[in-house]
Amino acid sequence: MANEQIDIAIVGGGVSGVYSAWKLKKQFPDQRIVVFEGSDHIGGRLLSVKPPEIPNMTAELGGMRILENTQHLIVNLIDTLNGELPPAEKITLYDFPVDEPQNLAYLRGEYLRLVDFATRPDKVPYNMSFLEKGNGPGAIIVNAIEQIVPGITNPDLKEEERREMTKEAYFDGVPLYQWGFWNLLYRVISSEGYQFSMDAGGYDSTLVNWNASDAIPWYLSDFGMTPKYKGFTNGFQQVPIALAELFEKDKGEVRLERKLRGFEYTNGQFTLNFNDGQTITAGKLILAMPRRALDLLQPESPLLQQIQPLIKSVTPRPLFKLFTTYANPWWRIAGFTDANGKFVPVQSGRSVTDLPVRQTYYWPNSDGTPAVNGRAMLLASYDDGNNIGFWDGLRPQRSEGWKAGRSHSKVVDPFIGDDDKNEKSALPAQGRLNQTWDEYQAPRRMVDEIARQLQQMHGLDYTPLVKSAAFRDWGEDPYGGGWNSWNIGVKSWEVKDQITNPIAGTPLYICGEAYSDGQGWVEGALQTAEIMLGKFLQAPVSSAKQTSHVSELQPS
Repeated sequence: MANEQIDIAIVGGGVSGVYSAWKLKKQFPDQRIVVFEGSDHIGGRLLSVKPPEIPNMTAELGGMRILENTQHLIVNLIDTLNGELPPAEKITLYDFPVDEPQNLAYLRGEYLRLVDFATRPDKVPYNMSFLEKGNGPGAIIVNAIEQIVPGITNPDLKEEERREMTKEAYFDGVPLYQWGFWNLLYRVISSEGYQFSMDAGGYDSTLVNWNASDAIPWYLSDFGMTPKYKGFTNGFQQVPIALAELFEKDKGEVRLERKLRGFEYTNGQFTLNFNDGQTITAGKLILAMPRRALDLLQPESPLLQQIQPLIKSVTPRPLFKLFTTYANPWWRIAGFTDANGKFVPVQSGRSVTDLPVRQTYYWPNSDGTPAVNGRAMLLASYDDGNNIGFWDGLRPQRSEGWKAGRSHSKVVDPFIGDDDKNEKSALPAQGRLNQTWDEYQAPRRMVDEIARQLQQMHGLDYTPLVKSAAFRDWGEDPYGGGWNSWNIGVKSWEVKDQITNPIAGTPLYICGEAYSDGQGWVEGALQTAEIMLGKFLQAPVSSAKQTSHVSELQPS
């Protein structure tokens, strides 16, 4: 029997994959375009589920927000989609709260409020310099960045202008792209200032040693220049699902649970070999996937073996999220009485700690308002980088799920709460979300430990009773991490262009968040998709002798 023949194969059903499919189908309505996704759902690292007994909340096990004031590609895409979607399916946003002054910072055994960083600096248990005291973690890093690249924190600058500045900048006679971000920070702030910024900032991987030329503008957009965050009323996963449905409406095809093992390119055609033994032939191939997924394909894909320096120009950064639900928003009692005698509850945004849970978000209702009574939910632990090593003994092995043909690893000893025992409480996949909370069971021992740390972090004499829990470890295959960061010494502005069509004369294309300016964001996935589509839509690919770009991008 002859192999199935298609025109364009897109491997990867995350945002960059389904966005590219949607755009290409409009450009080539008569061509057969198929999206192959190895898991059982569309969305990649966007994963939205409804918690049991709480219909007015949506847990974001993956990406959870956008930066409205700087991420124009995703903002414009939402506007475009809403122009095509019926009223009941339109994508709506709310103001996503983050740092509220009354929220907690439990650091080095001391209980502080976030406002204390500025108003009570002597209470902050770090031996920082005179210039660092009285500043929050973001301000310390922004001040350091201004010393490294004078003028870059000017609020009138656009992100593109900041990137041009870091591209051309030198520090101590060395180009910025050859510096590690951590190395630079240690040149301009104290070790205590750095540790405070790491601990109180809530993230471990943002300040580590990645390419300083990329880290600086990235940090300023996300943390330093009055970011305006927006969350999704019905879940961020709505975006890729809407793209996939519109693509299918135009007679495109989406095939789930189709795991690619490898591919070859001969006589102007790609041969795609899938784990189920099926072989498909395609004229053009788009790999819409992160570095780890490309690594997994490499042993059986000769073309990927040719472009290893490109693929290895970024490093995956582990990240996980664990949500917990409760009978009531118990964290409100952790508030304080202000100077006027008024009690100010802890109710929205996040609290931070140097305990391994690191960040806890008091999850909002679907309209962005805080939970004030009745069932409530926490993003109990939002953890990344090296810090997640604490949880290694409490989670499944990262490679076992993908090897077994599942989209994620099975939890052998899951947490079973009261709401998990009540079959009627489980909410089915609602609206346009096709995954359910109970598909992402959390390890029992991990939930128990997180509950213990939440008790300590909030200064309680009891452990709040968890009703249900859901967990997603993005360090698992095939993702390898929640985001990717550029390696030191890499000229990212060259790589992000070259990797989108890495071998001249060959219709192989790569896109995704990993090789973008917006690493860790959907904006980055859209950026590389746009670069790739620009090349794809150029003159038809010739059959000229293959010439690799690899030699052009070796770090200098």
